[in-house]
Amino acid sequence: MTSKHKNKTFATLLAFLLGGLGAHRFYLRGVNDTWGWVHACSLPAVGLVMAAAPQADIYYKLLPLFLSMLAGFLQALVLGLMSDEKWDATFNAGSGRSSETRWPLAVILVATMLVGCGSLIATISRLFDLLYTGGAYG
Repeated sequence: MTSKHKNKTFATLLAFLLGGLGAHRFYLRGVNDTWGWVHACSLPAVGLVMAAAPQADIYYKLLPLFLSMLAGFLQALVLGLMSDEKWDATFNAGSGRSSETRWPLAVILVATMLVGCGSLIATISRLFDLLYTGGAYG
């Protein structure tokens, strides 16, 4: 029995754009993926934090989503940098086709590094600002 062929570029793009919601996990492993649901629960977690601490800084309210997005950026890099042979062995074992990565994947990886590193630096900076100065710088 052949399974559906999974596209590495598309999976990496999903992790880059919607990694915080687990879209790439559901694409690759289906709706039974536990880590996909952990990502998806980041939105309800934001709602819970907003309800539990309405006076808190917006940074703290959105922190579950920020952390999930950062994990999505990291997963985009891991998926995109995986060799085609390993990709096919992991996700396309029964598809009967082989993957051939092209240049759009490189563009997605560069964008992931740019946005992901910038987001990580901004998240860490804001956290330290709030923890050590009480938000004096923003």
